[in-house]
Amino acid sequence: MGSGEWWFGRKKHEVQPGDGRPLKPFRVWQGLARSLFYAPLETPEGKQRLYAVEVNYFEWEDGADLYLNGVHHARSKLPAAFPVEGGTIEVAATTYGLKRMHYVDDKGTARVLKPDPASAEGMRARLAARAPLVSKLIAVLAVTILLMLLPFSVLQLAEILTHTEWVQQFVDPFTSPIQLPNWATTPAMVLTILAAMERALTLRNHWLIDMETGWFD
Repeated sequence: MGSGEWWFGRKKHEVQPGDGRPLKPFRVWQGLARSLFYAPLETPEGKQRLYAVEVNYFEWEDGADLYLNGVHHARSKLPAAFPVEGGTIEVAATTYGLKRMHYVDDKGTARVLKPDPASAEGMRARLAARAPLVSKLIAVLAVTILLMLLPFSVLQLAEILTHTEWVQQFVDPFTSPIQLPNWATTPAMVLTILAAMERALTLRNHWLIDMETGWFD
């Protein structure tokens, strides 16, 4: 078991039964507020079942909802692991979106669920299919931005933490030796957010590259 899988198994929450409400169709204007993915599966008897996983980002309690054939079937706090035919649907998020939306079969093979075409993830997937070179360049640019700004973010976090009263009991206050000029602070923050969102839209996550998105996970 890899470190990421161990973390997921340690953190996942209890699954609650659903309330039977119908799944609402995805609207384009919900792109930054909602994610919706589908997992068509088959029972041992050969019966087709369509699962849908919905995550609403502006809910008070971070959670995921599982629908079966359009009807609310289960709910769990994030990270979530929903038992389904032949395996489990695993869902996890970061500060900027999703980092896991996978069906993992009983043999341990994982595959990403299919995003709703109208969702932000669905639009990003279409870009990857229609313009793979452009898609790859965007992905590389996002990684470059995050890695370039990571040292500033880590040092800034260390400075903030060491200036808290509790931490000062153990260490002296730390002042970052590297400071961005005032004019660069806002552009750097915007670039970091856009890069992190790009990574989330493609469900890419690495402990180092995406460290900032998981600080308060």
